[in-house]
Amino acid sequence: MPRIAAPVTLRSFAAGDARAMAEAWTEGAPQDGMTERRLRDLVLLDRNFDPDGLFVAQQGDRVVGSAYAVRRRVAHHGDDLQAGTGWIPYFFVVPSARGTGLGRRLVEAAMAWLRAQGAREVLFSSYTPNYVLPGLDAARYPAAERLLHALGFAEVERPSAMDLSLIGYQMPEEVRARVAALRGEGWHLGTPTNDDLVPLIRIAGESFSSDWARAIREGVLGGMPLERILIARDPAGDVLGWAMHGTYEAVIERFGPFGVLPASRGTGLGKVLLHLTLERMTALGAHSAWFLWADEGSAASKLYERTGFRITRTFSILRAPLD
Repeated sequence: MPRIAAPVTLRSFAAGDARAMAEAWTEGAPQDGMTERRLRDLVLLDRNFDPDGLFVAQQGDRVVGSAYAVRRRVAHHGDDLQAGTGWIPYFFVVPSARGTGLGRRLVEAAMAWLRAQGAREVLFSSYTPNYVLPGLDAARYPAAERLLHALGFAEVERPSAMDLSLIGYQMPEEVRARVAALRGEGWHLGTPTNDDLVPLIRIAGESFSSDWARAIREGVLGGMPLERILIARDPAGDVLGWAMHGTYEAVIERFGPFGVLPASRGTGLGKVLLHLTLERMTALGAHSAWFLWADEGSAASKLYERTGFRITRTFSILRAPLD
């Protein structure tokens, strides 16, 4: 007699699911696999995590899929809870359960849950602080793209991931000469002191992104060495820019955040900080530098391209109304 497959049930996360979920995730998306510890850190310990929004598809004693919906329970900055917005940072289905409509069931369950929490729109998947990927890699997951479009999602932003091999890297001589000239004028270009962290976090939050300020603060509190940060402090003592690596999940090859105050852009200071950081990364044994998010056509992405970074993945940030 042919074996009849057990029905697939959807339920919320329960204690004991993490290992099976990580294994199923890796089976369903082997090029973007997950570990139990990363799942814990990025999802279960997220300050906005609500187990009711983490949907698990179970068939018999196996986890065969999952979708995660999240809304802010703690304001990201100030008192803004973004009450009208929800996020779906990921969903997956293992190969053996595909073609059954399970992916649609999971995403629709996540959307319905967000709607019940008062959200009027949902984004896939630019949730901060703990997104896994910035958005959907349609080239890698075309079936997921078709499903999301069928459910009303439309692209709103298109960031790119970029990579640079550091094997054989050395700072260009013109950049090295510029570094020497600035230092001769009294600039500090190097590791910040503890006191420098105060203005650094302030300018990161006020002039760039509150999430960048959070990442710097939490990275240092979590034991990140200050040598992974390089700042530019002018002769008057003002911090005007910085670059860093190893900020996220302590991965030393992951570059960023990186920023120069608007008044100092176009002066070559960003190029100096970028190359000083690449030199520091090489000295620490990194074989590459990479990051997940550069806005297409931005000044930063053009600087990266001139330095030798190349686009390795492109993501679609998608939005759907929940009205």
